[in-house]
Amino acid sequence: MEMHTEDDDGINMHEEMRRAFSLLSGKWKLEIMWLLNQRVYRFGELRKAIPGITQHMLTAQLRELEADGLVSRTVYAEVPPRVDYEITAKARGLGPTMEALSAWWNEYGKTVPVRTTTRGRQATSK
Repeated sequence: MEMHTEDDDGINMHEEMRRAFSLLSGKWKLEIMWLLNQRVYRFGELRKAIPGITQHMLTAQLRELEADGLVSRTVYAEVPPRVDYEITAKARGLGPTMEALSAWWNEYGKTVPVRTTTRGRQATSK
């Protein structure tokens, strides 16, 4: 079976979509992007907002998103240091995708079985 993924310009859309998927395919990237789409977050706020993520994993995922141009990091010369994270204009281009996912979830989310998460550290209730 042959895959027909090239467009009229000879661009292999299968490969291009694989590149696009890889930008958001980290364990926590979509959740991070979802939160940052709402507002600017400080590192500690993000960590508290994502149950189960470790400090190391959040740092790694944020670094990858920053390297890919989807998140910007602003460091303020204060004591203690303050670091803000926000999505970039490039990432805001994913807005329609986020809206489509929200609409899909509103329609079908109740039919998706609830799974207990076993990834990351256990969330603590405070």
